[in-house]
Amino acid sequence: MANRRFCVGGNWKMNGDQKSIAEICKVLSDAALDANTEVVIGCPAIYLMYARNLLPCNIGVAGQNAYKVAKGAFTGEISPAMLKDIGAEWVILGHSERRAIFKETDELIAEKAEHALAEGLKIIACIGETLEEREAGKTNDVVARQMCAYAKKIRDWTNVVVAYEPVWAIGTGKTATPEQAQEVHAYLRKWLEENVSKEVSASLRIQYGGSVTGANAKELAKKPDIDGFLVGGASLKPEFVDIINARK
Repeated sequence: MANRRFCVGGNWKMNGDQKSIAEICKVLSDAALDANTEVVIGCPAIYLMYARNLLPCNIGVAGQNAYKVAKGAFTGEISPAMLKDIGAEWVILGHSERRAIFKETDELIAEKAEHALAEGLKIIACIGETLEEREAGKTNDVVARQMCAYAKKIRDWTNVVVAYEPVWAIGTGKTATPEQAQEVHAYLRKWLEENVSKEVSASLRIQYGGSVTGANAKELAKKPDIDGFLVGGASLKPEFVDIINARK
């Protein structure tokens, strides 16, 4: 598993209000979290500052999206500079919902990643295949294509975490088996070695996302190429603590 620090992200998506966020933040503040695991919370933009003020400083906060330029006439968008200004250190980019619902292309996502990194944010760069693509045997082709777009724009991978999320396993209750997840993670490492560098392949953290729960986290965390999780629904519940502590 090299010396890659386990990293668990919670993606709250478009959920939460001040009351429920205060409750989640209290659970996380009071819990005995594994000090060897880095924790990042992807919070809805309008609650980012609120969550930042409630969470302990060793838990990072992330925007769930950001645009590819610093400012301008882009109604409704948020820039990395704005995220940094209110205390966010991270941003989630390329999530399957951004790709599928909002029609973001590989190229746009890569441009966003390039700009966010240049502005000093750390990024969780998401990739993953649909059920149709998996059943057609195209998983490796799809994740390679998505990684290729990132690799064209990212020169320094130090502040990048990749999240592999099979779209068919997000919010469906279906989870890739630990073996299926490990297989794709191992392929990604090989791809990085061949297309970026051995150093990046060895050091880059690759999270698994897709219906991770307190019940399956420990098994997934045992796999050598799984370096953490990006968690949706379960990150809104107390069991998120068990997921964070999957390696404990």
